[in-house]
Amino acid sequence: MSTKYLTAPIPTKSLPGGIPFIIGNEAAERFSFYGMKGILVMFMTGYLLALANDPNGVPIADSKAMEDYHLFTSAVYFTPFLGAIIADIFLGKYLTIMLLSVVYCIGHGILALMGAQFMGMDKALDPYTFMVIGLVVIAFGSGGIKPCVSAHVGDQFGESNSHWLEKVFQWFYLSINLGAAVASLLTPWLMKWYGPHWAFGVPGVLMAIATLVFWMGRHRFIHVPAGGMAFVRELFSAEGISALLKLAIIYVFVAVFWALFDQTGSSWVLQADNMDRNWLGVHWLAPQLQFINPVMILILVPLTGFVIYPAINKVFTLTPMRKICIGLFIMVPGFAIISVAQQWIDAGETPSIGWQVLGYAILTTSEVMVSITCLEFSYTQAPRKIKSFVMATFLASVTLGNLFTAYVMGSISIDQFDPNSSVLIDKAEKNSNPDGSYILTMPWVGFEGGDSVQVRYNAEGIQQSINVNGLGDVREGIGRIQQYWASHETSDIEHTGLPSEDEGTKLVSTITDPWGNPLHYRLMSSMEARVSSSGPDGTLLTPDDINDLITIKPAPSSLDKETWLFKRKLEMSKEFGTPPPDAGAVTGAGPSFTSKVTVGGGQTLEGAPLFWFFTWVMLGTAICFIPVMLFYVPRQYLQEEVAHMEAVDEGISNF
Repeated sequence: MSTKYLTAPIPTKSLPGGIPFIIGNEAAERFSFYGMKGILVMFMTGYLLALANDPNGVPIADSKAMEDYHLFTSAVYFTPFLGAIIADIFLGKYLTIMLLSVVYCIGHGILALMGAQFMGMDKALDPYTFMVIGLVVIAFGSGGIKPCVSAHVGDQFGESNSHWLEKVFQWFYLSINLGAAVASLLTPWLMKWYGPHWAFGVPGVLMAIATLVFWMGRHRFIHVPAGGMAFVRELFSAEGISALLKLAIIYVFVAVFWALFDQTGSSWVLQADNMDRNWLGVHWLAPQLQFINPVMILILVPLTGFVIYPAINKVFTLTPMRKICIGLFIMVPGFAIISVAQQWIDAGETPSIGWQVLGYAILTTSEVMVSITCLEFSYTQAPRKIKSFVMATFLASVTLGNLFTAYVMGSISIDQFDPNSSVLIDKAEKNSNPDGSYILTMPWVGFEGGDSVQVRYNAEGIQQSINVNGLGDVREGIGRIQQYWASHETSDIEHTGLPSEDEGTKLVSTITDPWGNPLHYRLMSSMEARVSSSGPDGTLLTPDDINDLITIKPAPSSLDKETWLFKRKLEMSKEFGTPPPDAGAVTGAGPSFTSKVTVGGGQTLEGAPLFWFFTWVMLGTAICFIPVMLFYVPRQYLQEEVAHMEAVDEGISNF
């Protein structure tokens, strides 16, 4: 059975009837996306290895996790081009949204199954492989519907009710942030207490609900049909090319905004892990702090729309270009505050999470002026047949910004020796002992021949230790730091007893490595430090560095022992005979001193200098945008109205 759908708005002053379904769909879909995305970095750095059930696994480095996070984000915002082409040429927006929403749900399901083992299976599903597959599928589904949903909102309006457009786009953005706020609070909590299966599964359920809500509104929507070749003609017309090129100039600058903004889900989360997260009488989980941004949006959107913008317009006209320019400048102090907070962390202090809250407030003000404005501006500046494609071009600015951030994170990452690398294993020499234990001798950068890295395994194949030339000297330095810590150790979160950078350097610099160079000490936070040899090349922060990473671990409380991660590590210790997660710790006692050897690894640019780098890039971008603001000439396009209700037999009433 088929049903007739309106293909163009009718002349009316009223709010279009399909808007509530679009808003409801968007809230649930954004819950699913931000609920999953908000825990990705913490999952990769803290949970993936436990889910893999591999006692010899090497944890994903912070810089690698951030690089992967931003590559995924860039993929999500690049695939809108595919969705726009499908919608504008072939299927129209409604069918495209429905089909790709199903793909989206499948991606969530794949993530929820990471590490699962079903009856009849010899081994569990590889979590890293399933994570990559799931994220690729989600990137296609989530990204594909993005330009269609926002353009579908605009399609519901004609000239007669276009006065609703700005407010509806604000409601649309509010629904995004309502879903994001709830998800940011819930999924980190689910992951801590119930594990990744629940934390990634619940967002999948919400995506299924979002799909159902959108389907329920099918008879209320304006179904603008696919343009077919008309899309191609308009895209490559002088008018279409001109509109795209003009907007692309803006998007290049906006991309830098996204390069900084999307770090709230990566570097800001890792920073929050080193801050005092007691705020408003609650001890927050590091990923939960992301809820501040959507809550600020819920406050600032109506405040700016109904109070601040009207007040400014009485003084001077606040055009979209002026909003964007002001927003870019506002981003600078927001990131500068985070840079200063990181300086305190680098000095061994534990600043209050309140500094991130202030940073979020400024960052969100910038977002309101840049992102919401671009969302509406992109739709109104797009010729009618290519609106989805233009919205995809706007979203590509997010891709460009995240690719820049991913490139930076990849560029500063230092290669780390990984004994599980198939390349190294193929080159390794194996020496077995009568008891079944064995040693793999593996070449590494700067360590070949007699200086190769030696990895010792027990009879069950569980890694026991790593040995390399120069490690004994580094261990001596660790011993001195531990002695200092033991005499200064305190339960005060502000002062855990690690020496300052100057004090630590004095303690270890009198020790020289086999190549005649003094050891180095780096205080990374109140709970972390590093003693390093610069290795055979004599240059610090290269792959042949010998590092011993110090971590001060508070003794686990009885509540800590109820978390999913603690229980999982306890299960692995029993299965593989490795030390339990609370080895050497006494519940209720003081913290413990632990260290771990790595060869290579780390970042060439870390801590506050990395945050300051992005801050200065943002300032330069804002200054360069001023001429664009001054000389840009806008041109507005809206959907044409019909005098009577036109309809088309789409044949999709039961979809």
